[in-house]
Amino acid sequence: MAAEGSTKAVVTALAANLGIAVSKFVAAGITGSASMLAEGVHSVADSTNQALLLVGGKRARRAPSTLHPFGYARERYIYAFLVAIILFTLGGLYALYESYHKITHPQELTSPLVAVVVLLIAMGLEGYALRTAVKEANRTRGGGGWVSFVRRARAPELPVILLEDAGALLGLVLALLGVGLSVLTGNGIFDGIATGCIGILLVTIAVILATEIKSLLIGEAALPEEVTAIHTALLSTPGVDRVIHLRTMHLGPEELLVAAKIAVAAADDGATIAATIDDAEARLRRALPTAKVVYLEPDIDRQPTPTGAAANGLGH
Repeated sequence: MAAEGSTKAVVTALAANLGIAVSKFVAAGITGSASMLAEGVHSVADSTNQALLLVGGKRARRAPSTLHPFGYARERYIYAFLVAIILFTLGGLYALYESYHKITHPQELTSPLVAVVVLLIAMGLEGYALRTAVKEANRTRGGGGWVSFVRRARAPELPVILLEDAGALLGLVLALLGVGLSVLTGNGIFDGIATGCIGILLVTIAVILATEIKSLLIGEAALPEEVTAIHTALLSTPGVDRVIHLRTMHLGPEELLVAAKIAVAAADDGATIAATIDDAEARLRRALPTAKVVYLEPDIDRQPTPTGAAANGLGH
């Protein structure tokens, strides 16, 4: 369900941005507005990004191979990281360049009404795309805030789309202000200032995305509530005295690697220990279906059961 929701949000945003990009470039050509041109480039960057997210999602579904025995799920992270790079360069840096040019060489806008109409239409389309992304994110967000959702999400598509769409709406407001002030004052420098603000906005969003996705690429652990579920499932298994240590890492958004050392009684024979491990693994997978790769190592329990969450293997 999470993957389907992410795909729906990406496709909706892609369709909206393709139409918006064309209208912005036409309006930029008619009016000579730098902020409108920057917004057009912004929409092209967003469209490219969404296409990359779809490609990454498709490639991530490939079956494991001899060279990649854990599969290709992390390709979703790689393509999402490329999104951040494109947004930074094609979107943010280009807008800053255009801002410098328009501030140093301001020009009066022509047919500004065209720009206003296009911006208002674009705001409606971007609002619809953002509404779709918010609706899909709410299915998995729970009661946490949006900042927490972006930081905790292990699937990159929805946070990327949410930040892109929110940034696009804010960028459109800035462009509208720039065009409006340029018309009211007759001074095109306000259009250049708005373009610079759009550039700073895009660079900021790109840096946030790159930071979060870099962490996913390196390999993030399971969420605290997932760690608790794993710990509880293992300890509920007859024959498991305690969890000596526990390590988890996301191989992909919906694929979790779990490695744990569990303490068993010294008197247990090989067959009993093997049955205990099989039972523990089955309980763990039922409690956490995303645990696709599980390694459980038995060890003789030579110590009394310690107290405290850290001693029980809740720490990573």
